[in-house]
Amino acid sequence: MASAAPIKQELPVKQAELPPDHIYFGPSEAMQAVRQKVERAAGLNVPILILGESGTGKEVLAHFIHDASPWRKGPFVKVNCPAIPGTLIESELFGFQKGAFTGANANKPGRMELAQGGSLFMDEIAELDSSLQAKLLHVLQDGHFTRIGDHEERRMDARILCATNRNLAREIEGGGFRADLFYRINVISITLPSLRERREDIPYLVEYLRLQFNRRFQREAPPVSKETLHLLQQREWPGNVRELENCLARYVVLGSEDTFYSERAEKAPVHFTYETTADGNIPLKRIAQQVTRRMERDVILKVLQANHWNRRRTAEVLKISYRALLYKVRQAGLPAKRPRRKQDGDAAFPAESTAQVD
Repeated sequence: MASAAPIKQELPVKQAELPPDHIYFGPSEAMQAVRQKVERAAGLNVPILILGESGTGKEVLAHFIHDASPWRKGPFVKVNCPAIPGTLIESELFGFQKGAFTGANANKPGRMELAQGGSLFMDEIAELDSSLQAKLLHVLQDGHFTRIGDHEERRMDARILCATNRNLAREIEGGGFRADLFYRINVISITLPSLRERREDIPYLVEYLRLQFNRRFQREAPPVSKETLHLLQQREWPGNVRELENCLARYVVLGSEDTFYSERAEKAPVHFTYETTADGNIPLKRIAQQVTRRMERDVILKVLQANHWNRRRTAEVLKISYRALLYKVRQAGLPAKRPRRKQDGDAAFPAESTAQVD
């Protein structure tokens, strides 16, 4: 073990507040399937592997599993594998005895020990190096571990939850992850869908996040309009729920739905995908039309914003007729009027769910 100063011990605390389960799981079929699997697997004393893209809420799901399990009265201890330096992660996981290495001035329990009677959540487990993977496999096989510099075996008495956004099958093929460890942690696997695979959940998430950020930032941002909700449901969301959270935080802080539209314009894609025809030809004319429409949409949006959504003035600046502008706005999927800044009679969120969130 290389000499290193131990990092500050993190206490095994639970997440302060989880979203209501009807918000986290939502009405989509994809998330309802996840919910059913959690209900079946939470009470079983077997490792669970949580898969999914970055930002889909894997850690939150691990908390839900813990809270629905027989281990819910015990601690929930997280090991953020990529955040702990490679020279320290072994001591953080297994603990060490005083004098085991330079800087080990006192006995220190590891995360495995702190998780006794509860759940040990290993986030981004694919980031573990091969030597530590072998040691973790040994613990999972016989249920015992020892602190660094100690000879006493300690029993591992915690539920193991693991998560990764990587394709572990590819990692195994490339030699980056042990196949035997994969089989050991993959007794039950749960794959979280991306946000673009559960678009019907977006209105519920948007309203919940708006209320949360209003409380956090002491603001009174009104419900998001139906037009803007439609826009949000059309996005691809590469950052998933985490990206949606950032988007709602900006809205609450700035207090204007213009932030949703300006952000989309700023993130306009530089590269465009295309499909070949059945005979293998590339429809260049069709691709050029698509690029032109997207560029035209971004220009119209920016001019509308610069002119405070005055459509007649925008038409004058663009040197087109007012009627032509209305057609292009409708064709581009832009709102017909400036997004509302104040709450009106429209309910962007189902009334029965709003009451549950509060």
